Amino acid sequence: MTGIEKIIARLEAEAKAEQEAMRAEAAARSEALLADCREKAEAIYEAELRSGKAACALQGERLQSAAEMESKKLLLKCKQELVGAVFEHAVERLSHLAGDQYVAFLVRQVLAAVETGDEELVFSPRDARKYGQDVIWTANARLGSRGRLRLAQETRDIPGGVIVKRGNVETNCAADLLVQLRRADLAPQVAEILFA
Repeated sequence: MTGIEKIIARLEAEAKAEQEAMRAEAAARSEALLADCREKAEAIYEAELRSGKAACALQGERLQSAAEMESKKLLLKCKQELVGAVFEHAVERLSHLAGDQYVAFLVRQVLAAVETGDEELVFSPRDARKYGQDVIWTANARLGSRGRLRLAQETRDIPGGVIVKRGNVETNCAADLLVQLRRADLAPQVAEILFA
C-alpha cells in the first residue's frame, strides 16, 4: 500500500466513523424531537376526546374520529419534518467535514464526474479559497497523465460540493443535490431508524 493509498484508506475510515457519529447524533436528536411531537399530538387528541364526550353520542363519535385523524396528521407532519431535518443536517455535516475528509469527499465526486480530465471545477466561494487547489492537485495526481483539471474563475452559491464543468456541460455534485438525489432511497431507512 502506497502512502497515498494509506492516507486515502485512513480518510475513508475517518469519514465512515464521522458518518456513524452523525447517524448516532441525528438519531438522538430525532428521538427527542419525536417524543415532543408525540406529547403534543397526544395532548391534542385528549382535548378533542374530552370535548367529544361532552356532546351527544353521535357528535362524540365524530369528534373522536376527527381528533384521531388530526392526531395522525400531526404525527405524520412531525415525522416528515424530522426526516427532512435529518437530510438538512446531512447536507450541513457533509459541507463541513474536517479539512482532509472534505478534500477526499470532493476528490471522489470529481473523479466520478470527470470524463476527459481537462474540466473546470466550480466551488462555493468558501470552498474555492479553502480547498480548491488541494482538490485539483489531488484529483490531477489521481488522474495521472489525463489530469489537467483547473479551478474555474466563477464560484456558485452552493452549500458545499463541486460542479464539474466542461464547456456548456456541467455535472452538479453539490452537497444538497447529492443528498436530495439519495433522499427517496434513504428516507424509508431514516424513518425506520428514527421511529422504530
